[in-house]
Amino acid sequence: VQLQASGGGLVQAGGSLRLSCAASGRTFSSSNMGWFRQAPGKEREFVGAVSSSGRLAAYADSLKDRFTISRESAKNTVYLQMNSLKPEDTAVYYCAAGTFVFRVTEAKFPDRYDYWGQGTLVTVSS
Repeated sequence: VQLQASGGGLVQAGGSLRLSCAASGRTFSSSNMGWFRQAPGKEREFVGAVSSSGRLAAYADSLKDRFTISRESAKNTVYLQMNSLKPEDTAVYYCAAGTFVFRVTEAKFPDRYDYWGQGTLVTVSS
């Protein structure tokens, strides 16, 4: 699976962005998809994930009220809708794919994912 993230950019605080992650390959439908982010000088952190079926989702507690993940099988694409953005959301956002058994408690670990995209930069100005 190859992953291509896009949709990042510069946005003012309070604004919204939708990131996309397009997947190539035949395993998208069987892959759980996750989003992670890494801010300058910080470790990579879990944002959210959606199961291969799209029926289950997991979010970082601090983000679940503002961020929403969805997937569109016909386009082999997963989305991250980000609302009410804050300067502390500034980071490089990465999408990832993995075929582990989806559990909310497992989806937050980067080592569950086998494939990673190149990242897209989101900058939120105050």
